[in-house]
Amino acid sequence: MSGDTLAVACFGQPGSYSDQAMQSYFAGRAAAASYCDHFEDVTAAVAEGRARYGVVPIENSSTGGITEVYDLIRRYDCAVVGEKCIRIEHHLLGLPGARLEDIRTVYSHPQGFAQSGDFFRAHPGWEKVPYFSTSKSAEKVAADGRKDEAAVAGRLAADLYGLSVLAPSIQTNRRNFTRFFIIAPSMETDEAADKITLIIAVHHTPGALYHVLGYFFYGGMNMTHLESRPMDGHPFEYFFHIDVMGRLDDPSNAHTLAGLASMCPYFRILGNYASDKGGVL
Repeated sequence: MSGDTLAVACFGQPGSYSDQAMQSYFAGRAAAASYCDHFEDVTAAVAEGRARYGVVPIENSSTGGITEVYDLIRRYDCAVVGEKCIRIEHHLLGLPGARLEDIRTVYSHPQGFAQSGDFFRAHPGWEKVPYFSTSKSAEKVAADGRKDEAAVAGRLAADLYGLSVLAPSIQTNRRNFTRFFIIAPSMETDEAADKITLIIAVHHTPGALYHVLGYFFYGGMNMTHLESRPMDGHPFEYFFHIDVMGRLDDPSNAHTLAGLASMCPYFRILGNYASDKGGVL
């Protein structure tokens, strides 16, 4: 592999939404993808130096944060160097010639089922089988060759695996987006950076989180996301994953974050990167 080619670990299979995010984010750059069945495979590949970058989903506009990914990024000590927002349009895919009345079993990543709840409530007799990813579900249906099987996936996966769209746009939310993190072993930043992602923990005392979050308000930093994750071995104590707008080299922001760090028993900045401003327009 050429030294100019970027090794990128990507969750899912060719034709997946993660694949779309990767192709879009690295457009115009030489990237060699390795596809992974599990989120941990991506974070481990980045942490162990087998991939320069990784692409993982972090948040969906319908179902919220993908909590396992938050935990893995922290556990593997990865940095966040970018984001990409992809519009998610789920279709029910089956073999050419199959009909809705033929279907008995449907495969999908759990997020695909969760984001298409209304559609599946109208088909209570179908067996819903969680699978590795939406694209791998499409691959399985194509390989099995059974007209009573279907998959929840995107149109790119239908084209790639030779499947037909049995029911289009089955997602409940018509403005359904997934945000993907681009992760790396260490932080990278450039002139376009305008979003900061960090992790904090607060003292287990009344009002601690309130006082800590006040730093962002008084420092004029706009918080765009807050996700809590439990601490292993510390019942009812949490890590807080936070996104705020700003640059680390802005003196005002640096002062605010330094004050925040002084109050927190755990404080780590994961990255300062360019937000995907056009991703949800």
